[in-house]
Amino acid sequence: MSARLDLRDLSRDYGGSAAPALSDLDLTVPAGSCVAVVGPSGSGKTTVLRLTSGLDRPDSGDVLLDGRSVLGVAPEERGMAMVFQRPLLFPHRNVLDNVAFSARVRGASRRRARAEAADYLSLVHLSELAGRQAWELSGGQAQRVALARALAARPRVLLLDEPFSALDAPLVEEMHDLVRQVREALSPTIVLVTHDHVEATALADEAAVLSVGRLVQHDPVDRLYTRPASLVVARQMGGRNEIMGTVRGHHHDSVLGSLRLPVDVRPPPGPGVLVFRHEAVQVTDPDDRTADAVGAVREVRPSGPRRLVIIEVPGASAVEARAVVYAETAPGHRVGVGERVGLHLSPHAFTVVPPEPSAASTYAEPTSIPARDGGRRRGAGGQRPAVSSGHHREGKEPA
Repeated sequence: MSARLDLRDLSRDYGGSAAPALSDLDLTVPAGSCVAVVGPSGSGKTTVLRLTSGLDRPDSGDVLLDGRSVLGVAPEERGMAMVFQRPLLFPHRNVLDNVAFSARVRGASRRRARAEAADYLSLVHLSELAGRQAWELSGGQAQRVALARALAARPRVLLLDEPFSALDAPLVEEMHDLVRQVREALSPTIVLVTHDHVEATALADEAAVLSVGRLVQHDPVDRLYTRPASLVVARQMGGRNEIMGTVRGHHHDSVLGSLRLPVDVRPPPGPGVLVFRHEAVQVTDPDDRTADAVGAVREVRPSGPRRLVIIEVPGASAVEARAVVYAETAPGHRVGVGERVGLHLSPHAFTVVPPEPSAASTYAEPTSIPARDGGRRRGAGGQRPAVSSGHHREGKEPA
């Protein structure tokens, strides 16, 4: 049922904007795998699906299934099926006949098409609704029917265009479970378009991050979290911590001290931004000798049973910039605004990416950065820097 999908140098320019919708996209989706195409609105995600499915034609490039071009093949003959944001069910057909439509198009008899449709309805756990009219369904039920109808077309590639974005959170989790069950039962090749990095993590083996129509990184999802290639990727994957500093040898020097980089992180010397996940920061006691830095809690944002804690770490001197670190506390671990806390960073959790061009051109190296000593960062005289009050200008917080 599955096929390898290759997108080769795909470009599409609709005109009327400063940049093409898609530029020179090279992407391979192995047979039976799920690749998420991730990016903000306007990054080119939907254009990828339109060019792949044949709903639009590229200005240049090629779309190949198992090594054969399908550019000259009509959309309905490409062996692909798409599930959109809205279910788009036929209002004049009941649930069973909506799903049976695909087999009827292939020439199957009404009886045979309905028998096949019943199997796919069972796969999405809606057998009991076979006789219900489309307009009687809830949003989640309608999207399940849309998925069953797409699968009934026996596609070699299943295209999902943010199909769960209009559903409530509990229904989204149910649909994620359903997609995992479909993958286990049928092993389809899936291209999932989403703006949600959490959804990409839940469903995909790999993710391709787009920005302004260009592919900026394609890697296994876990690597995109821990080793983003740029600030654009880090922010798109939900990263919050960005600490400007200088790479010297195999260390990153910043307000947080001189931190030794993981062995697989080898940035060039000079200005660099230390990025790490807020989930990888452990909030400890300020007197914890293993803490990498000490700061004051500036804000606490509840997030279910956990809390996002925003901590301000002062520089070693009055002229040294402060840093803002985002951390996530475990359930039951409470801290208050103004409280001094220690921060412990996992030695494998951070990487260094190039600064944005404007930041690199104006960045001045810190005056004096003490080396990390036994996991502790200390200021002048070997003492921890005092936490100072007041606010400072910082970069825009990633959405």
